[in-house]
Amino acid sequence: MTETAGPSGASPVPGTPVDQVDTPALLIDLDAFERNLDRLAAFAARTGKAIRPHAKTHKSAVIGRLQLDRGAIGLCCAKLGEAEVFADAGVGPLHITTEVVGEPKIARLVALRRRAEVMVAVDDRDVAGALHDAMTAAGLRLDVLVDVNVGQERTGVAAPAEVAALAAVVAALPGLRLRGLQAYEGQLQHIYDAAERRAAWRGCADRMLAARAAVLARGLPVEILSTAGTGTAAFAAELAEVTEVQAGSYLFMDCDYARVAGLPYETALTVLASVVSRQRGETAVIDAGWKALSTDGGMPVVKGRPELRYGPKGDEHGGVEGARLLPGARVELVPSHCDTTVNLYDEYVCVRKGVVEAVWPISARGRIQ
Repeated sequence: MTETAGPSGASPVPGTPVDQVDTPALLIDLDAFERNLDRLAAFAARTGKAIRPHAKTHKSAVIGRLQLDRGAIGLCCAKLGEAEVFADAGVGPLHITTEVVGEPKIARLVALRRRAEVMVAVDDRDVAGALHDAMTAAGLRLDVLVDVNVGQERTGVAAPAEVAALAAVVAALPGLRLRGLQAYEGQLQHIYDAAERRAAWRGCADRMLAARAAVLARGLPVEILSTAGTGTAAFAAELAEVTEVQAGSYLFMDCDYARVAGLPYETALTVLASVVSRQRGETAVIDAGWKALSTDGGMPVVKGRPELRYGPKGDEHGGVEGARLLPGARVELVPSHCDTTVNLYDEYVCVRKGVVEAVWPISARGRIQ
């Protein structure tokens, strides 16, 4: 765990006290982070469910290796660009959870398949046909999961009969290999109350199992049934039919996820910021605004200071209300959405007991194509 980021005048060297790290900086508390890694690994051992964690959360080849070292069977990638970065780093196998569509992307997917073990999700027979044609022309075969809509209303086939029909199309195409189903219930992950979340999950699980039964009734294989995020993995593990879960945010646990009851993980990701002005009375102005902290999940919270409240004040600045903090004072903020905040940074500053231990590049940052 000593890999470092590329050249940067602001990158701290191992051994630097955290109070000397330039700001804004994206910090990982290594002790909490490693406990989170170990907890999901123990969950897998206890339940017998495979873990294919979602790398869109961390976008780091270093962290991907740590997940694989703890028993993950591969990584999920939201976009083809992420998968290319991980493949080039020798991290895999990889599953692309968003359908790969259009000639430019399919050409890139063929190139990726030549050098890496990769699987994709599909929800359209014409897309499946295009993937088959490209793979066959290249002398390759591509593993496929049929994407099932279990209520998120984003991608996926909804009706069990239509899921089975698409599975039959995929199974009949020599350039593709049907491996099973993907059924992700992302809309449930941040339901705070555990009983309410479980009740909502049950409806999604019933839709997933109905799709699986329809595919099996056609005599087709469902070797993989991939589902669940951090907030629903424990529920999914109760189903014998589920083979793997796609939890991702368990590593970091942003402040919104921290409100989700019943999860065993702890906050490990913060943004370190500095006070740059005290001219606004009880509001200290800090050097972390929209470009340092995403707010799509709500406002970040100030770690260890519940009496303080954060609010953005533009691209480069934020305000912390509730105390007269002097210029140069430091605050740590827990993001409200780890994924979108991570994508704002080039590197993680990894800290243990107040001292920098490593700096890790966020190698798939910005890879949204």
